[in-house]
Amino acid sequence: MTFSFSFFMTEALLLFSPDSSPIQRFSHKIKGRYHWILQALATTCALLGLAAIFYNKHLNNKPHFATWHGLVGLLTVLFAVMQSLGGVSLLFPKLAKGWSLAKLKRYHSASGLVGYLLGCTSLLLGMSSLWFTTAVHSLGWYLAALCPILSALVIMNQVTSSYMTKKRFQT
Repeated sequence: MTFSFSFFMTEALLLFSPDSSPIQRFSHKIKGRYHWILQALATTCALLGLAAIFYNKHLNNKPHFATWHGLVGLLTVLFAVMQSLGGVSLLFPKLAKGWSLAKLKRYHSASGLVGYLLGCTSLLLGMSSLWFTTAVHSLGWYLAALCPILSALVIMNQVTSSYMTKKRFQT
């Protein structure tokens, strides 16, 4: 699940960055297709990770979703699935009757940002677990915690500057 949110989802969002996209010269439509593929991989990995964790908890007779990390992680995976289903309306805008493409993109990006921040929060909560804090000490923990924090700040800046501020009053 960590790989899902920290790599696939981050890369899927950075595809639209004017500064750091590996496919910067491609059209927005092509970027959208790559975004869709990476998000599908992220959601699939998240669901597989959730299934593996659920099965492991079941085998070891441990309680399910007993920590904040588990609860926020479950909410994040469910949110990612719903966000992916909502993204289909951008692939096929005729399915969303009564909604302009600009509104769909704005709502998809805003709710996607919320989902990404949930993922970063879940990562940080996982890094606060007893297992992680005993395995990773002092400076290593702070460096590991910086990764989702900095990623969240970069993605927040990208989404808010691309969709929220300039296009706020457009429909």
